[in-house]
Amino acid sequence: MIIEYDKKYDEQIKDLLVELQNYLLDIDDWHTQVMLPEYRENNFKIDMNKVHKQNGKIYLDIENNTVNGLIIGVVEEKDEIDKLTNDCAKTGVVLELIVRNSIRGNGIGQALLEKMEEYFKSINCLRINIEVFGPNKKGFNFYTKNNYIIRDMIVSKRI
Repeated sequence: MIIEYDKKYDEQIKDLLVELQNYLLDIDDWHTQVMLPEYRENNFKIDMNKVHKQNGKIYLDIENNTVNGLIIGVVEEKDEIDKLTNDCAKTGVVLELIVRNSIRGNGIGQALLEKMEEYFKSINCLRINIEVFGPNKKGFNFYTKNNYIIRDMIVSKRI
């Protein structure tokens, strides 16, 4: 069952954020990802601040009082360069989409993504952006199956 954010689930949300960061650590072939001791609390605070300041939403997939997945989305803030270089259409940004590792592949991510897309449409966003870590092939494949395409890329080289 998908519900809107409820603070009683904060600790489980923090656990899922840590689970995602651990996954990114595992797949990072350059070993640039880190997780400092303060990550759990501070990353949660950063995401929550963005939700409050940027007209955001959090949806949770709950079963038996357990958070099995979450999605966090906000409305993109345009900077001065954006204003000079693009149409500045209202754009939703998915900050986090996490499904408990042990139950991935059961449609939870799909349902959460669709719920956030509905929200962004309801507030007249014209597009949605999602940043995907390059080595996260599973995440990239999930988004392409949901009709997301590459619009921006960062290419890197170790020197």
